[in-house]
Amino acid sequence: MSPTDVEPVTTQLTLFTPGPRRPAPRSACVVVIHGEGLGRRADIEEKPVIVGRSQEADLHIPHMSVSRQHCEIWRVGDIYRIRDLGATNRTRVNDRPVEEIALDDGDHITIGETILKFISHSSVEARYHEEVYQLATHDALTELYNRRHFVEQVDKEIARSLRHGRPLVMCIIDVDLFKPINDQYGHVAGDGVLRRLAQELRAWVRDEDIAARIGGEEFAVLLPESDLAAARAFAERVRAAIGELRFTLGGEERRITISAGLADLAMDRSDRSTLMKAADAALYRAKESGRNRVCAY
Repeated sequence: MSPTDVEPVTTQLTLFTPGPRRPAPRSACVVVIHGEGLGRRADIEEKPVIVGRSQEADLHIPHMSVSRQHCEIWRVGDIYRIRDLGATNRTRVNDRPVEEIALDDGDHITIGETILKFISHSSVEARYHEEVYQLATHDALTELYNRRHFVEQVDKEIARSLRHGRPLVMCIIDVDLFKPINDQYGHVAGDGVLRRLAQELRAWVRDEDIAARIGGEEFAVLLPESDLAAARAFAERVRAAIGELRFTLGGEERRITISAGLADLAMDRSDRSTLMKAADAALYRAKESGRNRVCAY
């Protein structure tokens, strides 16, 4: 079932009262500072940023006071502009309704019952918000995305794939026999292994792929625009590359292997829960079949 099938078709009218792919350094951005989606951020770079209730929006605000496509923000040279997209609750800048206007650093943008703050690329505040964004969305140990941000991105990519009929594959990777490494050599050594594995994983993912650490020794990669055959080839390359690495543990060289499970988007796997459950089932089969292998659901 498409995500649009479960959404009401109307937008709730609000009575107004006064009132985060890693970002490029020093890009202008909008940050949610009040209401639904508090703390979320969207960077404004080459492509226009769509703000709305749709899961396909660049800044997704899931509240009924927000239209599916509420407004767009884009850059022209060093000028940033905002345009209302016919929203039921008109887009407001500094509490004034607008159709289209240039934005200044620090402007407050009201979207339904949510308030955004525009931060210019030249603002000293931009670097602060960039650091906050990194902390909120990335795993501190591996610098991959964390589970919370990964889950948000999965929902968005599933909505896009279903709407446009495009392939999508979930890959879940688990380090084989990792607990004995922690038990024998300690958690510091185990953390070093995870950092190096994450570094190797980053070397193989494409720009459009979304890689994350979703558990202790468990990683996940979402592969948009990939069918199962292409995803299997990717996972096999990662498995082989990691199998060739040498880890020095307790003064001795060791090899470490991984197992991976794949599942593609399908009629019976059309939401995040069922897709991840299928990939987990494939991973379990890889483990039960002897580890150091890739299995598909």
